[in-house]
Amino acid sequence: MTTNRGRKTLLLALSAAAVAGAALTGGAPVAVAATGGAGAGLVWGDCAPALRPLPGQQCAMLSVPLDYARPDGEQIQLAVSRLASARPEARRGTLMVIPGGPGSSGVQRLAQKGAALAKEMDGAYDLVAFDPRGIGGSAKARCGLDEGDRWMMTLRSWPGADGGIEENVARSKRIAEACARNGGAMLRGLTTANQVRDMDRLRQALGERKLSAWSVSYGTYVAASYAEKYPHRTDRWVLDSSNDPDPKRVARGWLEGMARGAEDRFPDFAAWAAHPDRADEGLRLAERPEDVRAVVLDLAARLDREPHASVLPGAPGAPVTAGPPLTGSMLLQALQLALYSDGFFPSFAQLVTEARDPQGEPVLPRELAGAMPDDAAAITVGVICNDVNWPASVPAYERAVAKDRARNPLTAGMPANITPCSFWKGGAAEKPVRITDRGPSNILMIQNLRDPSTPYSNGLRMRAALGERARLVSVDHGGHGVYLGNGNACGDAAVTRYLTQGVRPSEDVLCR
Repeated sequence: MTTNRGRKTLLLALSAAAVAGAALTGGAPVAVAATGGAGAGLVWGDCAPALRPLPGQQCAMLSVPLDYARPDGEQIQLAVSRLASARPEARRGTLMVIPGGPGSSGVQRLAQKGAALAKEMDGAYDLVAFDPRGIGGSAKARCGLDEGDRWMMTLRSWPGADGGIEENVARSKRIAEACARNGGAMLRGLTTANQVRDMDRLRQALGERKLSAWSVSYGTYVAASYAEKYPHRTDRWVLDSSNDPDPKRVARGWLEGMARGAEDRFPDFAAWAAHPDRADEGLRLAERPEDVRAVVLDLAARLDREPHASVLPGAPGAPVTAGPPLTGSMLLQALQLALYSDGFFPSFAQLVTEARDPQGEPVLPRELAGAMPDDAAAITVGVICNDVNWPASVPAYERAVAKDRARNPLTAGMPANITPCSFWKGGAAEKPVRITDRGPSNILMIQNLRDPSTPYSNGLRMRAALGERARLVSVDHGGHGVYLGNGNACGDAAVTRYLTQGVRPSEDVLCR
């Protein structure tokens, strides 16, 4: 870890998320085997086998108000899960695992990351997570959307091949109207503010005076909002891959930031795809990194003119099933997904290689090969539309898309395009929280320098908003998600040291 004495000022001077990508891969429903009530503790039992729980992982249900303005009114159930400390004598509290999204399952996140996290914590915490209202094993939200409006390629507003947004406008109106017609109080309650309140109800049910937290992506906004509302109920607080918390924009700014993030991150893929080692793998796209960009963009333009037949992913040896035609927009969406992790580079290079061959059979990424469940689609649009008001001028979006397509061809205008939020009924549910520097100095931020979803420049805006409450560990790496995610020993050690020992860098640092 390299100390950032002179660099701290530089990092802050650089300040001027799907929506966040995890928002579009919401967890499958999770049944749990026990129930409990808020304020009276939780009754823990075995988790459903479909969750593929870790050894020792337990599940429960928590009751919370559907509407906090009527706390004694209708209650809904939230799915909760924990991994209790294996060393009670070393336990110092509860660490909340807060997933991204909006729309990701905390229960599944704990099942996926719990073993690695428990090893790092060495018994210091019970590890706890919950499914936010609307998704997973918690009370479901619904919009009643047609299947065609629940594909990632339709929920994300990719302009037409000519840059036109007429189809996006019509679909956005249709989605907003369906959500207004079918969503009811459950959909209206899908807000960051309510997730914060639910999280504090869970704290009470656990019997904890304070919580520690590891939050990722959209979860960092939840965590920062919690720290703003309940500053003295936070112990050791980690924000992993933060975005701009500007209360006037919130998710609007996160979506627009994906254009910057793709530009920041693409050189990593280009260097990989031009490396001589790729030739032996049949995945070398160009001899020089600077030529890879043209390969991808030229192919996208060709696919927009003449879509290529595709096949759906399936089990090895299973019959091939035809998929929807592969368009240029689909290729660029696949690229955006691939930029999340170096481990996804080979599959995207394979997609490009197959699509360039007139006789090839490109296999679509799973995220693009089917419709999302209605509850996942509902929470994806519900939270971002309920959190903040969005502009409604169609001509303004047309101008923004044209400008963005020229400036950022890797995302082709999608981050600046219209969404269902422009036609949302009722407006923002509550005024967005403003993140400030008021409160205990107990926040550790960690951020990749080249993040496709929560770009570094946006993370610096969160850093500036928190002021002396936070320290920032910047990691010279690409991808989305840092801690226990990209193998950077320096970054991992900084987070583990803080959570287990309370030792936080005295100033911002850079991990090379």
